[in-house]
Amino acid sequence: MDHRAFLSGLPAEVKADLTTTSDARGLRHLAGHAGAILLVGLLIGLRVPFWPLLLPVQGVLIVFLFTLEHECTHRTPFRTPALSDWVGRFAGLLILLPFEWFRYFHLAHHRHTNIPGRDPELATEKPATIATWVWHVSGLPYWWAGARLLVRLCLGRERADYLPEGALPRVTREARVMAALYAAAALSLFASPLLWWVWWAPALIGMPALRLYLLAEHGDCPFVANMFENTRTTFTNRIVRALAWNMPYHVEHHVYPMAPFHRLADLHQIMRDELKVTADGYASFTRDYLARRR
Repeated sequence: MDHRAFLSGLPAEVKADLTTTSDARGLRHLAGHAGAILLVGLLIGLRVPFWPLLLPVQGVLIVFLFTLEHECTHRTPFRTPALSDWVGRFAGLLILLPFEWFRYFHLAHHRHTNIPGRDPELATEKPATIATWVWHVSGLPYWWAGARLLVRLCLGRERADYLPEGALPRVTREARVMAALYAAAALSLFASPLLWWVWWAPALIGMPALRLYLLAEHGDCPFVANMFENTRTTFTNRIVRALAWNMPYHVEHHVYPMAPFHRLADLHQIMRDELKVTADGYASFTRDYLARRR
């Protein structure tokens, strides 16, 4: 069975139930994620004993806002669309990922998942050797690509098949606002290094964790159209699922992207017998991924 046959076989009432969004559920989860960032940031700012040990913790909390921004492109974490849009924009600001541009990029990824020449995620080659894996996981290519993208967007020079002409003014405007805010943040460092220690340095340190996580979503999956084959669900613990807004249930998300994060576990129970590509944790996936490159 492919993903289309699976969806067509779901009763209408089940589909309606699985796609019910909730401001309360989304805000509660956001409060936990944002609250953790603010708490750890406060402890770093106060220079509590051994505070440098908190930098990677803060970094992982910040970079995994990517999974929230990703969810916001579908307008599913909250019932109110505008809330999803503004939360997505703020999350994108913190990780150098313009939300308006990313919405079109990500929706193209969903339409053409893992299809060479059509899925924009495949425009960046996945690491094929141990050396390229180390470079990829370092996160440095991500930051360099993000900075170059922001410059192109600010200049109105970014063109892609997935980016409609009508969206360009909005995308350009957002990029320029982001650039201005980054400039203001950089200038603030002359008065205080606070933003460096609670935001920028942790994000640099934490990015490898996100790169490892994202490789598991489609890495080494077949280049086919069936979502049950081109996407991987990774079984992990409750903490990682909460941090990643339940996106380790990634096959479930790709098969039915209109299901909000808090319903993916329920969707998993319905489709678990159809899953074809899974991993028993991120350490297991990484070990197997590297073994294939030796």
